[in-house]
Amino acid sequence: MKGFVPVLLAACTAVLMFGCKDMKVKILPYPEAPRSEVVDDYFGTQVPDPYRWLEDSGNEETRRWVVAENRITADYLARIPYRDALKQRLVELWNYPKCGLPYKAGDYYFLFRNDGLQNQSVLYRQSGLDSLPEVFLDPNLLSEDGTAALSSISFSDNGRYMAYAVARSGSDWVEIRVMETATGRRLNDLVRWVKFSGASWSADSRGFYYSRYDAPTEGETYSAQNRGQKVYYHAIGTPQSSDIPIYQDKYNPLRYFSATQSDDGRYLFIYGSEGTHGTEVLYRSMSEPGDGFRTLFKGFDHDYSIVFCEDHKAWVLTNEGAPNYRLVKIDLRNPAAGFEEVIPEGDCLLERVNAVGGYLLATRLENAVSAVTQYDMDGKLVRTVELETLGTVSGFSGKKESTETFYALSNFVSPATLYRYDLATGESALFDRPEVAYDPEDYVTEQLFFESRDGTRVPMFVVHKKKIRLDGKNPLYLYGYGGFNISLTPEFNPAAILFMEQGGVYVEVNLRGGGEYGEEWHRAGMLENKQNVFDDFIAAAEYLIEKGYTSPEKLAIAGGSNGGLLVGACMVQRPDLFAVALPSVGVLDMLRYHRFTIGWGWSVEYGNSDNEEQFRYLYAYSPLHNVRPGVCYPATLITTGDHDDRVVPAHSYKFAATLQAVQDCEAPVLIRIETDAGHGAGKPTSKRIDETADRFAFLFWNTHSTVKF
Repeated sequence: MKGFVPVLLAACTAVLMFGCKDMKVKILPYPEAPRSEVVDDYFGTQVPDPYRWLEDSGNEETRRWVVAENRITADYLARIPYRDALKQRLVELWNYPKCGLPYKAGDYYFLFRNDGLQNQSVLYRQSGLDSLPEVFLDPNLLSEDGTAALSSISFSDNGRYMAYAVARSGSDWVEIRVMETATGRRLNDLVRWVKFSGASWSADSRGFYYSRYDAPTEGETYSAQNRGQKVYYHAIGTPQSSDIPIYQDKYNPLRYFSATQSDDGRYLFIYGSEGTHGTEVLYRSMSEPGDGFRTLFKGFDHDYSIVFCEDHKAWVLTNEGAPNYRLVKIDLRNPAAGFEEVIPEGDCLLERVNAVGGYLLATRLENAVSAVTQYDMDGKLVRTVELETLGTVSGFSGKKESTETFYALSNFVSPATLYRYDLATGESALFDRPEVAYDPEDYVTEQLFFESRDGTRVPMFVVHKKKIRLDGKNPLYLYGYGGFNISLTPEFNPAAILFMEQGGVYVEVNLRGGGEYGEEWHRAGMLENKQNVFDDFIAAAEYLIEKGYTSPEKLAIAGGSNGGLLVGACMVQRPDLFAVALPSVGVLDMLRYHRFTIGWGWSVEYGNSDNEEQFRYLYAYSPLHNVRPGVCYPATLITTGDHDDRVVPAHSYKFAATLQAVQDCEAPVLIRIETDAGHGAGKPTSKRIDETADRFAFLFWNTHSTVKF
């Protein structure tokens, strides 16, 4: 029957232990998904796209399909007997007080707090570190359902104002508003149609720079390609219509631009990018704005980030001539004189440098674990910052006159612990340690190395309870990303604790394409080398099976965004290797991704199907285009948001419809489409918990795992 594909749902009941012995089977039809006759010609290759109509999320046929898919998925998940118990335990694990890093602005410290289950964290202020905090801005009051979120905040240099950007329903579009820090009064300033930008204050604190696009036409807010980003200056107390245009490039509309002023106010810098890596930097003197912008760093072959700027000198973090990055200094009056080395390249990635209190705090990654070193402004070693445990470090922000800074340290089994760091003495004092509903000492973390297909040595973190028996019968959650120079490091996730409490093994792989080992590691997994990323992930799975951590019947793979692409590609290349696939907000149509919103910006990472050579390798691994009939694919739960305007939900819609039409076994293929949700940032706690409980219920059920409560 056309459009009908059976799903077999097993449901069994128990009291304290849920197994899968007494199963009742109910057959559910997938929604009708008509196939169109759309065919594209790519350099002589005919490529059908039968579900092109699902790209239009506003048409009635797509809306009916979404409602029908969600109904079937909800019915399936509701019949898993331990789903509610998993959710309740997840609520307990999530429900611990969370505290953000303090930041000093004017006469106050500002920091975010969450009592545990608030949909959005609340911004507090306090006059001293020991004083009673008071609510300054509660984003939970900006919407009834918690779907309005703060995407960024920034303070003027004099501490008088705070600009905050609000995103709604998970969209990348934000509105910027302004508050007075002393009174908490919200000003009338409103800046709209901002994307991938916050407020970058001018040194005189009278206004800020921001980047925006033209307002989209009605009906294209969440799907139309974004072109022609422009930089503006907004003066406090004036309407947006009076904002001053600072920079645009009419000849290159598919570029990002942002502006920042030097710490001493003498220079204005423009960062330009053609995608997600590679930076061109322009600059001009604020005393001679009529001279226009000059090029400081030309082209997009390297990355440049100005860490500090004073007295015509700029401290720049760059990978030019240093794949692991280095910190250099350049004279803005004579940039042709070249770089002066401050912190040279080392054997490990120099991930970040913060200038605070007259010092440089350098964070490196040593096999994907943070290490921090303090230098003076000339690069002379002061000390190594002693960290309480191995993990991931964030923080170290502040101003030139600061005597203190703050940092957070987390790992797979402990949420972020906060410390106050004395810049003069190097002493770290505990500021906040959260209390959690489990014992972190019950778990062990290993770092293992395995060989990929081409012999490359790849690391991964393996975490599990100390006393479990590793006999190949454990469910295993294999997570990866592998792209855009993004590093995966030890981070806390309550869902990992939930999974490991049930005997699961949690694994995070540091795939090529990421940034863990510098630019060479990144480039080994991009463009024509992208298949290396999938080979690494597959090799990790094979290694874990060989060593007895799990088996193909117990192995689940997961990833989001570029990680969703990873899951999609691996499940269609090696469907025999995995029991469950969990692609989230994934880039799954590699031939058309660049035609929506800001997808064009990923061409520097993936390539573009408009280029014949790049089309060939994109087509070879594109998940959507490599689904084949007559194959038993893993049990699959695809997740996306209807307001995702970064990786538009059409990727997930088309992939789900294609898989459902050809699945050749009883393993279910379902899609869970969150309403009023986007790519993930700012998603309310309640929605996060619901989705996580559903994903792990699906995982346990389809790996035939025993769940105990």
